[in-house]
Amino acid sequence: MTKSPLKVCAYQQAVTAGRDANLSAAVAAAHEAADAGARLLLLQELFALPYFCQSIDNAHFELAEPVPGPATKALSAVARARELVIVAPLFEQRPSGVFHNTAAVIDSDGSLAGLYRKMHIPDDPGYYEKYYFTPGDLGFTPIDTAVGRLGVLVCWDQWFPEAARLMALAGADILLYPTAIGWHPPDDDNEQERQREAWITIQRAHAIANALPVISCNRTGFEADPSGALPGIEFWGSSFVCGPQGEILAQAQPNEDTVLVADIDLARAREIRRQWPFFRDRRVDAYADLVRLGRD
Repeated sequence: MTKSPLKVCAYQQAVTAGRDANLSAAVAAAHEAADAGARLLLLQELFALPYFCQSIDNAHFELAEPVPGPATKALSAVARARELVIVAPLFEQRPSGVFHNTAAVIDSDGSLAGLYRKMHIPDDPGYYEKYYFTPGDLGFTPIDTAVGRLGVLVCWDQWFPEAARLMALAGADILLYPTAIGWHPPDDDNEQERQREAWITIQRAHAIANALPVISCNRTGFEADPSGALPGIEFWGSSFVCGPQGEILAQAQPNEDTVLVADIDLARAREIRRQWPFFRDRRVDAYADLVRLGRD
């Protein structure tokens, strides 16, 4: 059983156009996290790339890579050297030519512990992900690592309580959300704040409902729409770590590159689950309608 407390890290960054520079920054952050005593590092969604889904362009498929591949190879080396578990979200190309928005989980010995492929795929102005990503085929399955069972979910997945609950039911010790979300510049300040607070609140609610710590890592900085058709996205950063009652343990600022480190208490999470027995009182006999899209 993983010792408690567990020191964890989320690395939020403003990306550059160059994949190699973003990967080098992630490697440097991994060393900084390890120097601070962290044993688990979460990187942001599509960490080595600009958020290319703002526009539809067939050329963007050239950005994908296999797993294992260059990014996982580089991160495996630092994971092994620093005994650090790393969750690395990337644009995966499978040998069959299918593409996924994938989180590769690298264990502390440098081995590939497993993959999570994003299940919920958005299709909205500025977030044209259905053009690029096939929905995941691995289900909501936690990944066993040296620091525990990781319930990894990716960005749009964060709005769906079913995903968090299924990860918890399958034995996840921690919920992790790498994400790329931000404001459209025309939104006024009040609307921007409502959106950011909704994003924080829904993830804290997943922590509470499942009595699990949550690590959420979001990118920061402005990224223009390559096509020029939309005003671009101001990613709101604000990465955070919260405990099993939704309490904020650490949070980054909206607009700063940050190696965010916090301690999470897995033993306390287990105790909270005993004190607030939501799982005991679930009425699984009455939930059949959850598999329906809605009432006619």
